[in-house]
Amino acid sequence: MSFGRNPHVAKAEAAELKAQTASDAASYERAWRDAGRLWERAAERESDAKRRALYTANAERARTTADEPQVEGEPSAPEADSGMN
Repeated sequence: MSFGRNPHVAKAEAAELKAQTASDAASYERAWRDAGRLWERAAERESDAKRRALYTANAERARTTADEPQVEGEPSAPEADSGMN
């Protein structure tokens, strides 16, 4: 058991990665909904208000993304940007 760490954060990030690489629409939607649920669980376990708000926002973003159609050939999350200027 890891002390001081929220295990649901890593699980939610892994679910988002799985959603971004999903091969069909059903698995895409299911993975984003799973990510939303895991972000919500992370928020419930978090004691820091700033992180709790961030995790709640991530949960809402994941659920919103699940309702959108999958875009082929483009990154589906802003985090996938390389950050080069």
